[in-house]
Amino acid sequence: MKYAVVAPVAAGVTADPAWMAAFARHLEACGFESIVVVEHTVLMTQYTSVYPYDPSGRVELAADTPVPDPLDLLAFLAAHTERLGLATGVLVLPNHHPVVLAKRVATVDALSGGRVRLAVGTGWLAEELRACGADFSSRGRRADEQLQVLRALWADTPQGAGFHGEFFDFEHAMSYPKPAARIPIHIGGHSRAAARRAGRFGDGFQPLGVAGAELVELVSQMRATAIEYDRDPDALELSLGHAVTKIDAGRAEKLGALGADRVVLAMPAVTALEEATDMVSACAQRLGLTS
Repeated sequence: MKYAVVAPVAAGVTADPAWMAAFARHLEACGFESIVVVEHTVLMTQYTSVYPYDPSGRVELAADTPVPDPLDLLAFLAAHTERLGLATGVLVLPNHHPVVLAKRVATVDALSGGRVRLAVGTGWLAEELRACGADFSSRGRRADEQLQVLRALWADTPQGAGFHGEFFDFEHAMSYPKPAARIPIHIGGHSRAAARRAGRFGDGFQPLGVAGAELVELVSQMRATAIEYDRDPDALELSLGHAVTKIDAGRAEKLGALGADRVVLAMPAVTALEEATDMVSACAQRLGLTS
């Protein structure tokens, strides 16, 4: 089992360079696989969209919470660590043009020595997507093309990459540097569409906030779609969520029985660095990552 920790964006500390550098180094020293950073290009003071991960329908982040660009933040953290995986969780695909995104992600991966895991989603905040120039209703079809564009530009194609779709169209395009290794793309989300997207295009599925029969159905949908497109469903990773303060070996074993390859651990909104690192240390001790 692999364990990742989400940087505590709600604490307002993820744009603090000293805090984040020390936190990332501590995760690495404790034996965690990766650090995960979230994305919102903008947050809104007023919105009608429904946040799907809280019964209130409202996101817990205040609109003025610092949310650094995830790729810039991961590049910064790469310079302060040696082995720690660098993951988005999730990057909001509709906010990005895939040709530019391919260059940015490959650059971070090349400079970090192949440590990037790109977890992506289609977004829930319609007002954010509109501010970024994306159409909310077509974001799923657009995401499917974006994933194909990324793979096309990362491939070693002597004559240059080409893609001809509904949203993106180009030919003979060369994008360098290439990633240091194959960048795993994991699909985040809680819908059947996300599960299908993971089965068709992804290297993994991250349905955080889903449990029970709903989770079983989504994983089955992912696997069925992989088979439909002649892909090996057993090669796709499953990342499930839990809390840094609650996870232990027994709970991790139960998640493993559900098929989890990785547990993505949420941090509480802790602003004091020492308190945060103590929580992480205690978590690592419970999981047997450190003696």
